[in-house]
Amino acid sequence: MAYPGGDTGHRVAELEELGVTGVSFGGPVSLGGLDVLGKGYVGVVVLARMDRQTIALKIRRTDSQRDNMEGEAALLSVANKAGVGPRLVAYSRNFLAMEYLEGERIGDWVCSLGEDDADAAGACARKILEDCYRLDEAGLDHGELSFISKHVIVGCKTTIVDFESSSTDRRPANVTSAAQAIFMGGRIARMIGRVLGQPPREELIGALRGYKQERNRGGFESLLEVLRV
Repeated sequence: MAYPGGDTGHRVAELEELGVTGVSFGGPVSLGGLDVLGKGYVGVVVLARMDRQTIALKIRRTDSQRDNMEGEAALLSVANKAGVGPRLVAYSRNFLAMEYLEGERIGDWVCSLGEDDADAAGACARKILEDCYRLDEAGLDHGELSFISKHVIVGCKTTIVDFESSSTDRRPANVTSAAQAIFMGGRIARMIGRVLGQPPREELIGALRGYKQERNRGGFESLLEVLRV
């Protein structure tokens, strides 16, 4: 409860006050001999129980520069109002309780794609971009979608996660960042391109510029047309 070190007593009491009844360890990330759902600069994410449901619990690191989780909770709430992100359940100074999403990180999921998975790949890309458009419209910039591999969970529903670097002060660049990450560069773009085919590069650059300038639904639809999703 106090990674990478510190007194856990007050944090256990804080968890009890929040309504968390249990914590379990499991997930794709190994941390000091324990498996967790994720680890970042601000916190560690583990499985937990609350109100008889499984949740994802983000625990503020003791060495984090953030004093509390209130800011991230507020940003996740903005995303939720736009219909994006894991549902915010509750929060306190050191903890953020969220909907638990079963699935794989998109960086792992794309490795399993084959020639027969074009529909699934296209639907996944479309869902991500639609959510990015909603975030752009809401004025919330995610901040990490250029490095999308760890920031989207693909499962029963495809969901953008991890809003710790988000901001309502920056000009939103969610659609352009995600589109470039998925279709223009890096391992994910190569994997997606192998299944969907590569969009014409100059047309894609033009569509991205057009959307960036206008940032409206017409520009977004033009981008989707170039991407064929």
